Parts: sequence; structure tokens; C-alpha cells
Amino acid sequence: MTSHPKGPLRLLHVHAHPDDESSKGAATTAKYVAEGVEVMVATCTGGERGDILNPALAGDPGILENLPAVRAAEMARAREILGIEQVWLGFVDSGLPEGDPPPPLPEGCFALQDVAVAAGRLVKVIRDFRPHVVTTYDERGGYPHPDHVQCHRITVEAFKAAADPSLWPEHGPAWQAAKLYYHMSFHRRRFAALEALMHEQGLSSSHPVPARDEDPFSDGRLTTFVNCAQYFGVRDDALRAHATQIDPEGPWFAVPLAIQQAGWPTEDYQLVVSKVPTMIPEDDLFTGLREVPLVPEFII
Repeated sequence: MTSHPKGPLRLLHVHAHPDDESSKGAATTAKYVAEGVEVMVATCTGGERGDILNPALAGDPGILENLPAVRAAEMARAREILGIEQVWLGFVDSGLPEGDPPPPLPEGCFALQDVAVAAGRLVKVIRDFRPHVVTTYDERGGYPHPDHVQCHRITVEAFKAAADPSLWPEHGPAWQAAKLYYHMSFHRRRFAALEALMHEQGLSSSHPVPARDEDPFSDGRLTTFVNCAQYFGVRDDALRAHATQIDPEGPWFAVPLAIQQAGWPTEDYQLVVSKVPTMIPEDDLFTGLREVPLVPEFII
């Protein structure tokens, strides 16, 4: 079991919608859960404005009429598969505006909330759960969905605010998480490795390698590579639990599991903040937290 003499290690993932916890970092999650780490997912919105991306379910009027409840049930199943705790922050999905120019975002949606105010809900989660490590998306949101960008903003704000006893005193004693990471698994190096192995096996790739100028953020920002290949199947099961959001015959599952495990066996991150000593590259989100006694501000 992965723990520290003063208690179990704790990991908090902050995600925009139900299904994001299964498409980003889910094998890492499963690995750490299996090792005894306590893992929580904070889900910012209910995915109320999401599209139905599974063609087999697209015409079902019952799903269309009850999408929030359906997505909550899907999240419950994914939560069970991953073995995690999960909390809803209760914001309303902003949707993904389309058009040129794009239409205005819906009034009251997550992406339009004041960041400093919205972060308060996450501050409470951080102070209650007391994670040692927090993960979220980079400043682009991983991709430019307004809720993903806003998720990044409130996580960065809450990471700092949770450690400041003068802010949000109603949410309990201050807590300084030790490390903050951005998810970085969708990058050129990974796509190139998988494409090369697919060609070696005589298979066609459905994930074209982005040109270097189309992928300016990846190579130089990768710091941490968590080997979790044996949990890729758990990741895929959790993703399939979000049946409205994933086509089981689509590109997410087009690369055979064995090729993924052999071609790129890690999920990858950028270390953004560390309050403990570490050395880059890392192979563990808890590097620096296992080797030395945790100081009081990290274990209360």
C-alpha cells in the first residue's frame, strides 16, 4: 500500500465535465488507487450542454430529455470502476460555442463565473480532502473548451487560496497542497510513437501526428511520466461507462491496447508547482513526498 507514516497519500484531480476524469489520467488514477492512494475527482459541471457523441444513442429521446441525470449515472459507474471519491462543484456546463464568430456563452454558465469567487467551492474541497497533489489542465484547457479553460483558472486560484488562512475562513483551516500538475498526455511524441508502431504492425493509424508548429506546447513541457500501462484497460472501461460521450467503435479505441502499452506506456504531466524537492524528469506524481517526512503544513 502506498502511504506515508503520517497517513495515506492523497491525490485530487479537477475536471470540467463528467467523462474528463476517464479520458485524462484515468490509468494513473487506477494505478494509485491500487497502491492505496486516496483519489478524489472534483467535477466542475454536470455536462448538461454536452452533445451525444455515441451514434447508437444519438436518437434516443429519453436520453435527450434527461441528459443531466444520464450523465450523473454514467459518472457513478465510472467512479465505481476507478475506485475513487468524487464531488460535484455544481456549476452549469457552458457548452462549446460554434460559429464564426461564435455565439455568446449562456448566462450563468461556468465559464462566465468570476474566477476568484468560483474558486471558493474548490477551496472547500481542498481543505476538506487535504490533497498532497492536485492535477488539472494547462492554460489552454488541454483544448479550447471554455469550461476547460475556466477549470484551469479556478484550480490555479484555489491551489493558492486554500493555503491562505485569510481567504475563505468559512471553509476550514488552510491547506497547502505540495504539488500542482497539468495533464499532458495528448502530445506529439506519444502520437508519433504509436503511429510508428502501428505501421510496423501493418495497421493504419487514426491519430495523425500533429505538425510541430501545431503542437507548440508539448515536448518542452513534459516533466513527469507515470508508467501505468497495466491500467489502460481500466481507463477504457471507465471511459465506456460514459456511453453518451464515447463511440465504442470510434477513434478513441482504434489503437489496440497492446500497441498502446508497448508504444507509450505512460501518462504524462507537467509539474507546475512543487513545495518539496524533486528532480526532473519524474516517474511519480508523489516524487519528493515519499522520501522525506512530510512537514506539518502538508499533513495536518
